[in-house]
Amino acid sequence: MKKHLPRTTILLSTCALLITACGGNSTNNSPTNATNTTNTSAAIPIGIAVAQTSNVALLGQEQVAGAKIAEKYFNDKGGVNGTPIKLVFQDTAGDEAGTINAFQSLINRDKVVGIVGPTLSQQAFSANPVAERAKVPVLGPSNTAQGIPEIGDYIARVSAPVSVVAPNSVKAALKQNTNIKKVAVFFAQNDAFSKSETEIFQKTVKEQGLELVTVQKFQTTDTDFQSQATNAINLKPDLVIISGLAADGGNLVRQLRELGYKGLIVGGNGLNTSNVFPVCKALCDGVLIAQAYSPEHPGEVNAAFRQAYVDEFKKEPPQFSAQAFAAVQVYVDALKALDNQSKVNTLQLPQLRTELNKQLLAGKYNTPLGEISFTPVGEVVQKDFYVAQIKMEKDGNQGKFAFLK
Repeated sequence: MKKHLPRTTILLSTCALLITACGGNSTNNSPTNATNTTNTSAAIPIGIAVAQTSNVALLGQEQVAGAKIAEKYFNDKGGVNGTPIKLVFQDTAGDEAGTINAFQSLINRDKVVGIVGPTLSQQAFSANPVAERAKVPVLGPSNTAQGIPEIGDYIARVSAPVSVVAPNSVKAALKQNTNIKKVAVFFAQNDAFSKSETEIFQKTVKEQGLELVTVQKFQTTDTDFQSQATNAINLKPDLVIISGLAADGGNLVRQLRELGYKGLIVGGNGLNTSNVFPVCKALCDGVLIAQAYSPEHPGEVNAAFRQAYVDEFKKEPPQFSAQAFAAVQVYVDALKALDNQSKVNTLQLPQLRTELNKQLLAGKYNTPLGEISFTPVGEVVQKDFYVAQIKMEKDGNQGKFAFLK
């Protein structure tokens, strides 16, 4: 059983089945009214609560892209046994208040059957309890901090925990340079994920017998890292590890290089996006980042996802897009399985949400991430992980993630 947060008694609507079509297009946030009659042709609403604005948007925009590709792909294949899905997007921005508001809107106004989101673990710790109290399933697409699934029975994630993924990049750095002895660590102290990730990185450094010469703190809103970078460089580290987001992390990489640091750099999951390239440009080159997704992973679904992404964006799909696609897929596959047992258009919304949550946790899914399933707690079970190294063109305008063998 999961560990529960304190629960409050809430009133759920007792109106008949609620599988409603969302008004307007998928990015329209206009109110959606519940229907009191069964409508087998209405789309099934699934909420997407990610950061479309703020400094977190560099990650959230990739999630929007992956979710939209999933919506088209699965609707083209018949949706949920003939009933289409309809994604309802809410912008969480980059803070906790925006995420709570987005969750409340999706649950109470848009009447979604489940939610994909939010972008950051920091936001998840604040907003997921809202969904838990309302008994609405949540799938975290990029929440990798420790303790996320334990928030409650209705909380799960398709994003592998940092404790599983992060050590791989440090080990890859040691393969590239066997003479690494001293390590400097940087992390964003105002971000729950970065704090969780740096703990894993620091533990890995010690387990590998390396010397942790300094731990430097910063804020995700910082743009000037000269003091922290200079303090670290003076200690002559052979390896630098950064836990932050794309904008701050990319600026830190750039300033480290500009100040003369020439050693290897490992970036955390927050830097795992091509949106970091315009921030540090040519100086991004060589950064190592552990991956929970590879565009080259075999499988029909990944091949279709990869092709659709390349056709639209003219570049390989990133991990954040693949995880968002996978989260939407889990909902679609679970809804199809549930519909085969008991037609979802005969279930009242509270029952549908509860039964969907049970089915979601019980299934196995062949996604762009490979085969995934869930523990009873809601933790993702995933087999395949990778490490990639950023390779930038000399002009610094183009780059890619080169996956290491």
